[in-house]
Amino acid sequence: MTSQELIDLIYIVVFCMGGIGFAVGPFILVYFLQPRSTRNTVGKTLQVVECGMPPIGDAWIKFSAVYYLYALMFVAFAVDILFLMPVALVYNKPGPVGDLQAFLEILIFVGILSLVIVYAWKKGVFQWQRKTYSDQ
Repeated sequence: MTSQELIDLIYIVVFCMGGIGFAVGPFILVYFLQPRSTRNTVGKTLQVVECGMPPIGDAWIKFSAVYYLYALMFVAFAVDILFLMPVALVYNKPGPVGDLQAFLEILIFVGILSLVIVYAWKKGVFQWQRKTYSDQ
């Protein structure tokens, strides 16, 4: 094994250890930072707390499918933005034909995305209706 192969192997091992550290680290951090005292928590130990606000309804409620559609739309457009940035940087061909072709390709791509927004709007994905719960 040459010294360059050994250095490459060390880089791979360090990268894998960093990935494992990022995956396991939050669990270890939470274990050491969680409160250990049980004083003054009688009756509140099983209550779900979200953002310091008292819960509304049961903790095991199901979310509406609209929430998931909204989240998928966000992820899809975030990925599309990640695609458009490198494309805009790479499409720097000299000459008027190359620039026009790149512009038309990006315009078609953004046009298709616009049709997706119109379709989702017509289907009511962006209408968020809040459910109310009674205390009974």
